[in-house]
Amino acid sequence: MDLDAPGRLLLLAAVGAIAVAYVVQQRRRRRLQRGWADDALVASVAPVRPGPLRHVPAVLVLFSLVGMTTAFAEPTVEREVQRERATVVVALDTSTSMLAQDVAPDRFTAAKAAATRFVDGLPDGFDVALVGFHGAATLHVPATSDHAAVTRAISQLELSGGTALGDAVLTSLSALRTPDAEAVGAVVLLADGGSTAGSPLPAAVAQAVDAGVPVSTIAYGTPDGVVVADGRVFEVPVDRPVLAEVAEATGGQAYTASTSQELTGVYESVRARLSTTTEQQDVSAAVSGVALALLVGAAVAALVDRRVHSAP
Repeated sequence: MDLDAPGRLLLLAAVGAIAVAYVVQQRRRRRLQRGWADDALVASVAPVRPGPLRHVPAVLVLFSLVGMTTAFAEPTVEREVQRERATVVVALDTSTSMLAQDVAPDRFTAAKAAATRFVDGLPDGFDVALVGFHGAATLHVPATSDHAAVTRAISQLELSGGTALGDAVLTSLSALRTPDAEAVGAVVLLADGGSTAGSPLPAAVAQAVDAGVPVSTIAYGTPDGVVVADGRVFEVPVDRPVLAEVAEATGGQAYTASTSQELTGVYESVRARLSTTTEQQDVSAAVSGVALALLVGAAVAALVDRRVHSAP
C-alpha cells in the first residue's frame, strides 16, 4: 500500500500519546484502589472487580484513530485493469533465413500463423500496424482498428534477402506517431537473426529509448537452422543475444521460441501483458469504513461493560 500524503501519518504521534496517557491513568487508578483498602479486604470492598475486557473499548478507539489517520494520509493500492486503448506494431522478419525448416513447416509459415492469431486476439480498442523487414523495412499497414486488414496483409508477406533490424525499429516508431497521442505504444518484433543491412541498430534503439517505446523481441528458431538454396546449405542459427539486448535497452520483454507451439504461447503472453495495466486505486474510503466500524464496536463494548458492572 502506498500513501499519497505520508506526512499526515505524523498525527499518529498524538494517537500514541493518548495510548500512553491511558496506560498511565490505569496504573494510577490501581494505586488509588490499593490505598483505600488492604489487599485482604479488597474482595469485600469491591466484590466485582473489572477484568481485562474493560480495556476493549479503549483499544478499539485507539485502533479506530489509527485507521482514521491512515485514511487521512490517502492510501492507495495497485490493481490490475484492462487497458482500453493502445497502438501495437507487429514487426515480422521477412528475410530468406525464415525459410529454415527447424520449425515445422518452416519459420516463416509458423510465424505468420502465430502473428495472425495474436492480432485476432487483441482487444477491439487496440490499433495495430504491420511492419515487414528484410534488407529494408516496409510499413505494410498503418495503425488501424481494422484487425482483419492486418491479418490479410500478414498472409501476403513475401521473403527477400538481408535483415535490417535498425530500419525495422525506426519504421515501427514512425508507425506509432498517430493522432491518438494518449494511447500506449509498443512494438513486438519477431526475428531469427541479427542486423545485416540498413540503419545501425544501436542508433535505432537509442531513438526508441528517447521515445519511451518498449520493443519486445521474439528470437525465433533454433541454433541448428539451415536454408538450402542453389544446392548450397546455409547455416542460419537464431541470434538470441542481439534481440535480448534490444528488449532490455528499451524496457521491453525478450522472448524465445523454437517451436510453433512455443511461439503461440509467447504471443499469448505478450497479448496478456499489453491488454492489462496497473493503476493506483484510492482506498481511503475503505480504511475510513474500517475505522468507523471499530469506533462503533468500541461504543457497543463500552455499553456492555457498563451494564455488566452496574448489574446488582
